[in-house]
Amino acid sequence: MAFEPPQRLVRALGEMPGTAQDTDWLGQLPRLAEEALARRDVSAQRVQAPGGRSSLVLLVHYSDGTPAALKMAPPAARPDRELAALAHWGGFGAVRVLDSRHHEDDGGLLLERLHPEVSLRSLPEAKALLEACGTLRRLWVEPPREHGFETVAERTAAQCEALRTAPPELRALADTAVALRGELTAVPGEELLLHGNFRQGKVLAGERAPWLTVGPDPLVGERAYDLARLVRDRLEDQVASSTGAAGARRRVNKLADSLEVDRERLRGWTVFRAVESGNRALAAGRRRDAELLLEFAAWL
Repeated sequence: MAFEPPQRLVRALGEMPGTAQDTDWLGQLPRLAEEALARRDVSAQRVQAPGGRSSLVLLVHYSDGTPAALKMAPPAARPDRELAALAHWGGFGAVRVLDSRHHEDDGGLLLERLHPEVSLRSLPEAKALLEACGTLRRLWVEPPREHGFETVAERTAAQCEALRTAPPELRALADTAVALRGELTAVPGEELLLHGNFRQGKVLAGERAPWLTVGPDPLVGERAYDLARLVRDRLEDQVASSTGAAGARRRVNKLADSLEVDRERLRGWTVFRAVESGNRALAAGRRRDAELLLEFAAWL
C-alpha cells in the first residue's frame, strides 16, 4: 500500500517552525510507515482522512482482525512526550497505547482504534461541553516523577518571543497577552499533567468508554491553561452569535465554575492563547482564522 502524506499534514508542517529533520521525515514518511507496520506485525487498511494536522494516522488491524490505529508524527511534534502522557494516563480518559516497544525505532504510536468520525463536535454544544469537562477531570493528575515535560511557563516564554515581534495591527493585543502571561506565571500554581491541546475535536467516541481524548501536546502546569483552549471551541459559531462579548465572558465563567477553576486566571490564559494562536495564523497567511481569534480575545 502506497502512503502519501495528506495535504493537510503537508500544509501544517509548512507553518511550523520546523527543522531539516522534520522536512527529511516528511520525505521519508511512506518508507517509515511501511517499516512501522512490519515492525509491529499489523496490516494497513487505509489512511485516516483528513487525519491530524501534525501526523499521519493509519487504520490497521492485527492478523486476528483486532483493529488498531498507527500514528506517525514528526520529531518536532515530540511523539515521545505524547507516549509518556498516554502511558501515564493508562487509558483513563485517554486513548490506550497498545505497543510502546518500538517507539524509539520510528516514533510511531500504536493505539486502540476509536471512532475518528465521531467527536464531541457531533453533539449539541451544551452536551459536548459537559462531556468535555468530564474528560478533563480524568486527565488532570499528578505528573510522573522526574518527568521530561515542558512547563506552562517554559512553553509560553518561547511563545512570548514571537508576540513581542508581532505586526503593528496586533501590537496592542500582543502587549496585553504578554503582560497577562507575566502576571499568571509570577505566582506559582498547580503542577498537574495537562493535555495541552484539548478541544472538542480531540475527544472521540470509543468502545470501552463513551469518550476518550487523543492527540495530547502534554505539559505540566495549572488547569486554567488547559481549559483556555476549550473556551474558544466552535469559534465561528461564537463570533456569529448575537451574544458577542457578553456571551464569551459567560462562557469563561461557566466553564471555570464547572471545573472549579479561578475565573480571572481562566480569562487571562484564554486571552493569551487566543492572541498567540492568532499571531501564528496571521504569520501563516490564514487571515480569516487570525481575525476570528483576535476578535474573540478582544471581547475578554
